[in-house]
Amino acid sequence: MDATVLIVDDEKHTREGLRQALEDDFDVYIAADRAEAMELLKNERIDVMLTDLRLGADDGMQLIEAAVALPQAPVVIMMTAYGSVDTAVEAMKRGAWHFVTKPLNLEALDLLIKRALRSRKLEQENTSLKRQVEDRFAIDRILGKSLPMQRVFETITQVSPTRATVLIEGESGTGKELVAHAIHNLSGRPKAKLVIVHCAALSPQLLESELFGHEKGSFTGAMERRIGRFEQANGGTLFLDELGEIDASIQVKLLRALGERTIERVGGNTTIKVDVRVVAATNKDLAGLVADGKFREDLYFRLNVVSIHMPPLRERKEDIPTLANAFLRELAKENNKPMREIGPEAMQALMAYNWPGNVRELRTAIEHGIVMGTGARMLVRHLPATLRGEAPAPTMHRPGRPAPAGMPLPSAAAVLPPDLSIGKMEIRFILEALQRTRQNRSEAAKLLGISRRTLQRKLKELKLADGDNEGEGSD
Repeated sequence: MDATVLIVDDEKHTREGLRQALEDDFDVYIAADRAEAMELLKNERIDVMLTDLRLGADDGMQLIEAAVALPQAPVVIMMTAYGSVDTAVEAMKRGAWHFVTKPLNLEALDLLIKRALRSRKLEQENTSLKRQVEDRFAIDRILGKSLPMQRVFETITQVSPTRATVLIEGESGTGKELVAHAIHNLSGRPKAKLVIVHCAALSPQLLESELFGHEKGSFTGAMERRIGRFEQANGGTLFLDELGEIDASIQVKLLRALGERTIERVGGNTTIKVDVRVVAATNKDLAGLVADGKFREDLYFRLNVVSIHMPPLRERKEDIPTLANAFLRELAKENNKPMREIGPEAMQALMAYNWPGNVRELRTAIEHGIVMGTGARMLVRHLPATLRGEAPAPTMHRPGRPAPAGMPLPSAAAVLPPDLSIGKMEIRFILEALQRTRQNRSEAAKLLGISRRTLQRKLKELKLADGDNEGEGSD
């Protein structure tokens, strides 16, 4: 059955032109106004609706709201000659999947519709799978409509029912643990049988006991037998987070557990069979660690049966409105605040920022905006100083191999923006410290590692305040 596209435009030549351009690839319906469009939506299976913003006396935004509220809602693409950030944000809030401006590029539109259809198909498949689980960490907690996230969803749904070991790679804050939960929940294994180990939080000796257990008296302090995480996860899933941190001795034992599906407790000589599905995650470049001799190649291949790469947020910025609005709804309720929407300028600031801390940082930024706001709309001034350009963005670890020995490091001029002087950096740090301490200068000085007197002098030198007024600010 061909995919169906509904074109809604009050200009006849536009409707007919688009129908002729698209009818070779799709089953095309046309409508001149909202009433005609709704009649078709209720009586026909419509996969994608392409609607104009202005429909004579009708409002295309209202049509979007009505269409997405239907039981079999189409994917909606809005087209308009009146393109603006405000319009795009409003269309997304009303339920539009994408936004395009006239005059239309027909080849690009054809590709966009096909992407929308893939998204719809994937969403329908995911909806079917979601019904199998009730856990809050199921696949519905991983938000995103971008092509990189579609690939992630496709891999999750493909690999979850199998026994294959999965390696999840990606920067900190990209949602690797959510993927592990989704894989387990869709695997058919008992919900209670997901066991999580944060490998970087334990020393090698403690990690060995944590994973494999130990017998009474096997080392000082071992007063009784301990069942390890592999045995606890028997019949379920073991999630090894920050796997790149484990040392060589643990790597050997882990290789055996994966290959032979058996373990031995520390201090014991009994071989214990385990049925455990292993999912591992790392923010390091494991292939690079293998090349450097810091991670076993055979273990890497055992772990990397199926690889899922979690894209950084800067590579899927089209997902920011979806994520931001979801966090807004969740966190406004949690914090008992009346905020209901993100203003256009605030959304522009979210879209322009590079997000070194990824989705985790975005969630924190939205919560900051909710807490600092007072009304129903989040404004730019409610966002953290980093998004307002008043403080430097944090430097986060990103996976990747270090530069070869002997390679010169980049100069400061190559790393810093050309207009970033020492004075501007001081201003950014001081403003951020004052904001974090709610203008308490004594606390801000402690945060900056300087005396209050030095901070007063800096404020005066940088013309940020009357530095001689010792009583200014709340202490």
